[in-house]
Amino acid sequence: MGNIYLIPNLLGESSLEVLPSQVATIVQSLTYFVVENEKSARKFIKQIAPNKVQAELQIAVINKHHETDFAHFLTPCLQGHSIGIISEAGCPGIADPGADIVRIAHQKKMRVIPLVGPSSLLLAMMSSGLNGQNFAFNGYLPIEKQERYKTLKNLESKARKGQAQLFIETPYRNNNLLTDLTSTLQPDTLLCIACDITLPTEEISTLPIHQWKKKTIDLQKRPTIFILGS
Repeated sequence: MGNIYLIPNLLGESSLEVLPSQVATIVQSLTYFVVENEKSARKFIKQIAPNKVQAELQIAVINKHHETDFAHFLTPCLQGHSIGIISEAGCPGIADPGADIVRIAHQKKMRVIPLVGPSSLLLAMMSSGLNGQNFAFNGYLPIEKQERYKTLKNLESKARKGQAQLFIETPYRNNNLLTDLTSTLQPDTLLCIACDITLPTEEISTLPIHQWKKKTIDLQKRPTIFILGS
């Protein structure tokens, strides 16, 4: 039976130096991959293992917007082939549909091997200065105004009790979310904004809300992690 390798990807157009050499070695050894987007996955594989013959790759694509029979992605493993799961960015299984395949792999007693690489959530948490002993990731916030307001106040309440609260937004709506944060939250609530992590344009700051109101930062179309703390 083959193994399942969880292969970390780059966080945007960052340098391959953020990945350990082991990742390239494993990618070079594999033929079967499960990915979110075939075009970008092939580009990544070509970057990290330029000598691989692209025509020989066997790539299956996860459709995260529809019901999927995740078990069939593991068929090569049952035939003795190891597979690599590649996320669009960061680490598979962390805010990522790859987790569904991994769960089934455990049910089938397959060996799951996570490889070291950049996770925007952990890197943001590490650099925030907020409570790394107790934190939660909340994904995307509601779009509807009243629901978003209620959610933000609930997350602020948890953060002020000591549990750091992480969340994200579609990059083109980041600036709107920052406006909502500064108009909704209490002045002394801490907010970390970590954008373009590992990229040359990386910016990470933790400030109270009243200071963010005075600060100018453009988050438009920049991958960003938001963290509330106290």
